Amino acid sequence: MSRPRRTAPAGQGSLRFGTGGVPRSSPAPDAVSGVETVAALGLSAMELEFVQGVRLQEASAARIRERAQALDVALTCHGPYYINLNAAEPEKRQASRRRILETARAAQLVGARSITFHAAFYLGQDPEAVHRTVREELRGIVETLRDEGNTVQIRPELTGKPSQYGSLEELLRLSTEVPGVLPCIDFSHAHARSGGAQNSAAEFEEMLSQVRAALGAEALLDLHLHVSGIEYTPKGERRHLDLPAADLRYQELLRALAAVRAGGVLVCESPSLEEDALRMQRLYRTLKA
Repeated sequence: MSRPRRTAPAGQGSLRFGTGGVPRSSPAPDAVSGVETVAALGLSAMELEFVQGVRLQEASAARIRERAQALDVALTCHGPYYINLNAAEPEKRQASRRRILETARAAQLVGARSITFHAAFYLGQDPEAVHRTVREELRGIVETLRDEGNTVQIRPELTGKPSQYGSLEELLRLSTEVPGVLPCIDFSHAHARSGGAQNSAAEFEEMLSQVRAALGAEALLDLHLHVSGIEYTPKGERRHLDLPAADLRYQELLRALAAVRAGGVLVCESPSLEEDALRMQRLYRTLKA
């Protein structure tokens, strides 16, 4: 079978907005209907949620790929929640590797541009040691995928709890050390992880400046972002909220993204999904006008 073509990356200043999963207003809960609903709403991206496990038939993948390409909807994929590349038990670590590989293979079949997942927990260990473990695990995963001809971007997610590996600094360092790895930046998780900081224009601009300094200006033209409202405690993320019900200053975030002419995909993970995705897209377009 020929290698599926992925939707072309958004260009300079072109940021695609979409939903984390099938929109709530979709007439059916399947991915094909989700892609069609995303396009009908005027959005241009959707993240396939494999959070309970990767179950995708090749025929279904072909239908998803065809509709996404025909409707110019960029796809990304979210891997299972049950991933911990720092697990103490060898069988759990092996299962985590398998789940990331399965997600990337499914992404290749549907023509997705990138995958994301929560990489690891610290488990009370030295963060530097955990970083080395995650780095070596991902290096092996990327090598396996490239040997298979799979060029999907591997993007561990910025996580929402201090007990989880995945600060922006860690992900940027990881991205400089492992070719094929880039960050998925979840601004809501950054806000929750910091206990309520990371929520001003200056802080959003600093985060984007860190990306530019570590990965080059071109990294800002092909971002994989997550945004939602979020509830948090001193221990970090508790649950996602709709933007109007939360304290995330998403307007300032969008201004920071507009100022750097960001490109790529912004995935909305609010409970309302398409409502907040459209809310952000409308504001962003006024900022770019």
